[in-house]
Order: sequence, then structure tokens, then C-alpha cells
Amino acid sequence: MMITGSDFADGERLVLGKPLVEALIRRRNEVLTALRTGENPVYGVNTGMGRLAGVALDARQQAEHQRNLLIGRAVGGPPWLPPEDVRALLVLRLRDFLRPWSGVSADLVRFLVDRLNDGFTPAVPRTGLGSSGEIIPLSHAFQTFLGIGTVLEDGVETPAAEALAARGAAPYVLGPKEGASLIQGSPLAVMLAQRGWAEARRLIRLQTLTAAVAIDVLGAPRAVFSPVMAGGDDHLRNLLEELNDLVSGGFVRPDVVQAPLSVRVAPRALAHASRVAADLRETWLRWESMPGDSPSFVDGAFVPGTGYHAVDLGLRMDALTAALVHLGEVSVQRTHRLLDERFSGLPPQLTADPGPRAGLVPLHKRAVGELHALRRLATPATLGSIDTSAGQEDVQAFAWAAGEQLRSAAAHLFAITACELVTGSQARYLAGVKGAAGLRESYEWVRSVVPPLDEDRPLGPEIERLIAACRAG
Repeated sequence: MMITGSDFADGERLVLGKPLVEALIRRRNEVLTALRTGENPVYGVNTGMGRLAGVALDARQQAEHQRNLLIGRAVGGPPWLPPEDVRALLVLRLRDFLRPWSGVSADLVRFLVDRLNDGFTPAVPRTGLGSSGEIIPLSHAFQTFLGIGTVLEDGVETPAAEALAARGAAPYVLGPKEGASLIQGSPLAVMLAQRGWAEARRLIRLQTLTAAVAIDVLGAPRAVFSPVMAGGDDHLRNLLEELNDLVSGGFVRPDVVQAPLSVRVAPRALAHASRVAADLRETWLRWESMPGDSPSFVDGAFVPGTGYHAVDLGLRMDALTAALVHLGEVSVQRTHRLLDERFSGLPPQLTADPGPRAGLVPLHKRAVGELHALRRLATPATLGSIDTSAGQEDVQAFAWAAGEQLRSAAAHLFAITACELVTGSQARYLAGVKGAAGLRESYEWVRSVVPPLDEDRPLGPEIERLIAACRAG
């Protein structure tokens, strides 16, 4: 893939276009000129950082400072980010460096592109990050460019110097301001927001399907799902229209006045999750237009920024996690109703032989366990600042933690969703009719992974396969 300045790498080999390299060189010359001729202190270049920002550095200290910024802040440890997340983090850092406000050298950008192309995977901690920004994980990520620290080679912790040597690459020598630029901003939070949004969107689609299955199997009255009840809420209207399409033509039980609440309110819960997910996406897209370096080089001057304080991303990830928790609660309740003959009109516990066989009640217990773990993730991760740097840095966003909680919440909800899908599929099988035409392909898809039960069997491996299929889209 030829990088022209705005492309987002997706795993293809990257090549820097000549016009982009020339632009990087011009900007870098402007930065170096401003550093050489400027009279004002430039944070992190000719001064210390944090509480020591008022300490002026002489020429010798400046020459060592950029390297020290990376190695002195690498205080984290395992567990490490998975390789795919590390690559995304490096890609986001590359994207930042291609923006006009960065001013790092073309050599550093080339080195970063080479490492993306040769599968260089720094060991980046995913917990214990108590800084005001992301200096701990970013220092771990980029000290490896200097041949310091640890990388993951096929999952094995390997000294960075050995990994570079194996690729025929010499350790990178940082120029003025490049160390500071490598550890500024919030690319980890942006990466987690992007990944969390993608998983949430997939879950919302799957939960729309499970809601439709419950409506179809229980023969729920359809009037409550009329799109006219959405008013001006486009998210709710779209979901109601989709649900109506899926269950159109399905059986409606004439003796049922109202379906269980978990069935009736599903569209509203889904609409809220959809709205929060859209808000998160709009937020990280806005980040692409904002300088993340601090100080950024803007209009020939060094301007301090606050791109390390990703509170708007963190709070929205917290909100999306809470929305997923509510979807999980609704889903587990629907699953219980599907197992209850009073609501389904089917054999108790969805077994063909009630009593001698347990049916799918153990599956509901798996879902309850997943929900128990999911609920504990609803506490906002972004809130709770603590003084650091002797009071100079007295607020943290903890957006990375919100992203990790969102990741965990999605994992639990995928498991809950798989449990409900199997329960709905079994109910439709025992009913002996095909159900709504819009759902028949989905029933067949679930049964291709988890066939109907005529007798009890250990479902654990099959559920894991269905979870993997759900996550794969």
C-alpha cells in the first residue's frame, strides 16, 4: 500500500510515497530551525518533563534527553497487548506522524514503516498505566526502536536488540524532540475505541437477531414493535423496522396479550447501545483532526496541547460498556423465558424428555455466570484521579482502562449471545415449524455450529465455536 498521508494501514505492506517523504523533510527542517533559533523553552526538548518542566537542559543533556524519555518511563510489565493491537497502535502513531503538526524526521517515519512491514511487535503493557497520558505503554513500545526492552517474536519475549539484528536493522538514533513525540497523545485509547466500537456494532446486530428469535419463538404480539412508536428517534425506528422485517409472517399466539418485558423492551435497549456506539465513533473520528503531540508544531511555533487526556474517549467507552451490560441483562432474561413452558408452550427446559434430561437449563446457568462477570465491568474506569509527579500531573483520564473494560464486556456479551442463540434455535426445533421466513437462514446457521439436542451432551466446545463464529461476523 502506498501511503499518501491519509491511508490507514490494514496489514498490507506499506510504501512511503516520494511526495510524502519530501513533505516530511521540509517540515522537519522547519522544526529544527525553530528549535535552533527560538528563544522560548520547548517542553520536553530543552526542558525536563512533568514536575521537572522548569529545569533547563544544556546541549549535552538535550542530546541524551530524548532517549531517556523512553527508557526511564518503561515501568510496566505483562500482560502484554495482543500482536494485532500492537500493530494497530503503531499504525496510529504513523498516522499521527504524517500530520503537519508532528515534525518528526522522515528517517523515523521510514523506520516505523519498516517495523510495520517486518512484523516487529514490541511488548506493550495493557494494565498498571497510572500516568496522565500513555507514556508508560508508549515508552515500552518505542524504546524497542532503540534496541532496548522486549518484543514478542511468535509470542516469545525476545530482547529488542536481537529482534532488530535479526532483521538487519540498526537501533534508531533519536533526533531532537522525537522521543517526546513518540510518547505523547493517546493512540492506545483511540485503538481501543476503534476496536470496541467494531465489536459493539457486531454485538448489536447479533442481539437484534436474538431479540427477533425470541419474538418468533414466543409468538409475541407485534403491535408493540410498530415503528410509529419511535417518534423522532431514528436509531429506535431503524431497529423496529429491522425487527419487523425479520419476524414478518411468523406465528403470533392469540392467547398472549403481552410478551415478557425482556422481549418488549429489546428494541429500546438496542437503540440506546446503537446511539452510544455511534457517539463513540464520532469522537474518535474527531481525534484525527486534532493535534496529539505536545507541544505540537503549528504555524511555525511550538504549542502545548492536551491530546494525552482522552477523557472524551474514555467516558464514551464507559457508557458503551454500560449499554452492553444492559443488553446482557435483557438477553439472559429472554433466555430464561424461552426455557419456561409457561411462555413458550414447549417442553420444559427445551428438552424432548423432561426429567431424565436437563435440556438447556445448564446453558442458562453459563449465561448467568457471564452476566455476573459482565455486571462488574459497569463501574466507570475513567473516573478517579490521583496526584502524580509531585502534584504537577493531578488528573488522569484512564481511557485505556475504559477500553480494556469495553473489550472484556464484549467478550462476556458474545458468550451470552451465543447461549441465547442456541436456546432460540432449540426452541424453534422443538416447535416443529420453520418460523418466520426472515429468520430461517439464521436458524440454519446456528444449527450448523450447534445442532439441536435430542439428548443431553457436553455443549461447552460447541458454544465456544459459536462464540468464535459470532465474533468473526
